[in-house]
Amino acid sequence: MGYMLNGKWVDDDRITADVRGAFVRADSQFRSWVTADGSAGLSGKAGFKAEPGRYHLFVSYNCPWAHRTIIFRKLKNLAGLVSMSLADKPKTAGWAYGEAIDDFQPEEDGVFRLHQVYAAADPNYTGKVTVPTLWDRETRTIVNNESSEIIRMFNSSFRAHTPVAYDFYLEELRGEIDRINDFVYSHFNNGVYRAGFARTQEAYEEAAKKVFGCMEQMEAWLGERRYLAGERLTEADWRAFPTLLRFDPVYYGHFKCNLSRVQDYPNLRNYLRELYQWPGIKETFDLQKTKAGYYSQRNVNPTGIVPLGPDMSHLNLPHDRERLRAIGWAG
Repeated sequence: MGYMLNGKWVDDDRITADVRGAFVRADSQFRSWVTADGSAGLSGKAGFKAEPGRYHLFVSYNCPWAHRTIIFRKLKNLAGLVSMSLADKPKTAGWAYGEAIDDFQPEEDGVFRLHQVYAAADPNYTGKVTVPTLWDRETRTIVNNESSEIIRMFNSSFRAHTPVAYDFYLEELRGEIDRINDFVYSHFNNGVYRAGFARTQEAYEEAAKKVFGCMEQMEAWLGERRYLAGERLTEADWRAFPTLLRFDPVYYGHFKCNLSRVQDYPNLRNYLRELYQWPGIKETFDLQKTKAGYYSQRNVNPTGIVPLGPDMSHLNLPHDRERLRAIGWAG
C-alpha cells in the first residue's frame, strides 16, 4: 500500500490497525474547496475559484471513493471543465498512470505516479497518497483529496459553467442526507474495508455484522421509498452506489462479507440496477479493472489470482423501481 515520509515514497504493505486489530482509515489531509467565487469553503484556504480547465482529477476505476467523483463529473457535465486521469498501470509505488500531465515527467521506468503530485504540493508531505485527488494547475497544489467534499464541489461550485441544474444536495434534504451518509459510511462504505482488512477475528466479525445490518436497513428504506433520502435522487444514493456495485464481485469474496449478496435483497437488487442504468453511469465503471485492482492486494489475497466470476450481466435487466409509483410514490 505504501505512503510518503518527508516527501519520499516508502513501500510498506502493512495495514494500519488499532490494538484490537480493527482497520483504521487515515484522514484526508488536503481539505481546501473550489468555490464559485474563490472564497474559502468549509475548510482550508481561499483562492480556488471554479474556472474551466483549471483543475485536474486523479482517479482509479477500482476505488469506490474515486468512483463517486467520476460519477458526479459525469452527472454534472463537467468533463469539459475538469480534466481527468484514470490509473492504468500496475499499482507499484502507489497509483500509476501511463501519461503525465502538464510539466510533470514520468519516473525512470516511464510511469507517472501520483506521489509525484503530492511531493509537488508539499515537498515534506508525510501520509497516504490516495484517489481521488483534485489538483490545481494554476497554483500547482492539491486542492482536496476527500471524496465526500469533491463531489459537493462538483455538485454546486461550477453552476455558472454547466447546463445541469439538478441539485443532489438540496437544502431542505440536507439533514436527512447527512444522517444517511453518516450511517452508510460507517457501517457499509468503510465497513467492508474494516471487515476485509481486520487483523483479528473479533474485529472482522464486528465489522461484518455492521455491514449486513446496514444492508438490511437500506433494504427496509427502499421498500418504503424509491431512494435512500425519500422521493428524490440525492448524493446519498451516489455515495452508497459504488459500494453496492462492488459488493458481489469483490467484497463478498475478497473481503469475506459473505453472509449474503446484494442479489439476495429484492429492493437493493433493483435499486442497484436502476442506478447502474442511469444515463452515462455504465461508462464510469469497469468490472474487470475493478476486480484486478482489488485482487492484486497481496496482503489480503497472497496469490494475486483474480476470480472469473460472478456474472454481473443482471445489472442490465429491467428493474422494478417504478412500482413505487403505484403505491403512492411521486417523482
